[in-house]
Amino acid sequence: MKEFPGSTGLSINEPLLWEKGKKGRNGFSLPRRDVEPCPLDDELTGEGPDFPDLSEIDVVRHYTRLSQWNFGVDTGMYPLGSCTMKYNPKTNERQAGTKGFAGAHPLLPETLSQGALRLMFELERFLAEITGMEAVTLQPAAGAHGEYVGMRLIYACHKNRGERRSKIIVPDTAHGTNPASASLCGYSAMPVKSNEKGILSPEAVDAVMDEDTAGIMVTNPNTIGLFEENIRKVAEIVHSKGGLVYADGANMNAVMGIVHMGRIGVDILHLNLHKTFSTPHGGGGPGSGPVCVRSHLKPFLPVPRVIEANGIYSLSEDLPESIGKVHAFYGNFGVMARAYSYIRSMGPEDLKKASQLAVLNANYIKESLRGIYHLPYDRPCMHECVFTDKVQESYGITTLDIAKRLMDYGFHPPTIYFPLVVHGALMIEPTETESKEDIDIFIEALKAIALEAKENPDLLRNAPHKCRVKRLDETTAARKPCLAG
Repeated sequence: MKEFPGSTGLSINEPLLWEKGKKGRNGFSLPRRDVEPCPLDDELTGEGPDFPDLSEIDVVRHYTRLSQWNFGVDTGMYPLGSCTMKYNPKTNERQAGTKGFAGAHPLLPETLSQGALRLMFELERFLAEITGMEAVTLQPAAGAHGEYVGMRLIYACHKNRGERRSKIIVPDTAHGTNPASASLCGYSAMPVKSNEKGILSPEAVDAVMDEDTAGIMVTNPNTIGLFEENIRKVAEIVHSKGGLVYADGANMNAVMGIVHMGRIGVDILHLNLHKTFSTPHGGGGPGSGPVCVRSHLKPFLPVPRVIEANGIYSLSEDLPESIGKVHAFYGNFGVMARAYSYIRSMGPEDLKKASQLAVLNANYIKESLRGIYHLPYDRPCMHECVFTDKVQESYGITTLDIAKRLMDYGFHPPTIYFPLVVHGALMIEPTETESKEDIDIFIEALKAIALEAKENPDLLRNAPHKCRVKRLDETTAARKPCLAG
């Protein structure tokens, strides 16, 4: 039996700071003042904030204990499907923390921002080369923002042609934000079902594509983890009736350096630097969702644009057909610096190898768990594989039970109940940064859970058992949420 990372042990409880505080404690000594005190009028200040009185050791232990409760990709395997929670090399943090970058103010003049402007200029060209597109904007702040910009570009292109179209085709295997992004730009989403292979059929697209349809939003690889093999034919159908092809590139970690998006018919592609290009992901922090386009859409890109002349970099607003600015200043620069560092340190061969290993790892998990968990689409996958709870359902066990029990074994659960087209989905994305040894332990944990589901199902229904918080009443939590903190 392998040793699983989940364990019980010394796990110290931690109360709220207000419960720890005692009047008179202090963890900070104010410097000696060199002016006379001047008390403020109580009518101006009112009652002061309710800060707890704490010693230095109270504060240090409080935040150290809380940090030990966290789980992240630096702690262990984080196989969230469709999210690419890959390990972030620490050299990227070092480069982004360089004083000239981290301390730069966005209102500095261009003469004092040459390094930052050059980084953005070169990053745009790297992303264009990697994807096979021809121009890039770095402004969008995240994936959904990139989708929105893509829809704005489609609208601007049709407007420039003197057309006003009202519909966008959205497959059922697209990311859930796609219909919302289309709606924000005044389009109606036209759903299209995937076929029995889990991908788009040209016939289904041809049946809904008409002269009132502005284009299609296709996720490739799609949310089932499969490559859209018919994308060229789909693109031909859309283009033949004047439409544009938007590709959601959130899953580019599977095809980075392998698929030339321009050659397969894509007009617009958004990327997630906080997924594919190894920058911090999650926790509500800044992301970055650059949008790559073919040359015929370059005039519509957001301003300002970074341009270069005689080795001097500047920001230009001279694009009369631009959709305008879509982000304060230029975007989330720190994320761009990390992605730039990742691309430069990896180089073209290793970027391609990263995608190859991501696909290899996902297929290894798929084959290792074949027959133990149900495969709704039993065919080679890309960066993620999708199972269901169909086998375990006969024992009264659900996907949620499996996910909760996995926490006892020391693994963050994968994505569950998504994509919506797969009932009881268990969506696993190991990424390229996990070793075979760690993946093998993860596989053994899922095998052990499958056996428990058969022999001792109550163990799963009441899981997790080892975590600080046990199984929550999710129905009550949704209907009567505690918002007080």
